[in-house]
Amino acid sequence: MDFSKYGHKQPANCESCEFYDYDEDSDTYSCQLSLDEDEMVEFLAGHTRECPYYRYYDEYKSVHKQI
Repeated sequence: MDFSKYGHKQPANCESCEFYDYDEDSDTYSCQLSLDEDEMVEFLAGHTRECPYYRYYDEYKSVHKQI
């Protein structure tokens, strides 16, 4: 359901985000975006409904530019 027409955004899925990446050292997936201390506190406390830095990762983005 599209909630955007009602002024509500659906929470972003980290797994489809451009900044969600695999870390070979820790063998885990995590957000690679550097948040400042205040942003991290808000995020960990659960006060944010959605990530303000979410960007959909399109692995075919460079192919679209070539066409």
